[in-house]
Amino acid sequence: MDIGKKEAKEEKIVAWWQPALVLFGKFSGWIAVPVILGAFLGKWLDKKYGSEPWLFLAMVGLAFFISMMGLVKIVKEEYKRIEKE
Repeated sequence: MDIGKKEAKEEKIVAWWQPALVLFGKFSGWIAVPVILGAFLGKWLDKKYGSEPWLFLAMVGLAFFISMMGLVKIVKEEYKRIEKE
């Protein structure tokens, strides 16, 4: 039984920098992925329908909105986590 408790304590120990790196990854992903996908989708739609640059701008704008909503969601989760501690 003592070994199981020791292993559980070891699993809870994390490096001081690990939470910051995880948060950085979440923020970066919510910023980069939607904007890159929106840019590529907008360029493709503009070429397909000959509507340059309007669909590109619309897709980048939508991607920006999605990014902001994702970032707000992460911030709310972090505030809740901080309040628990």
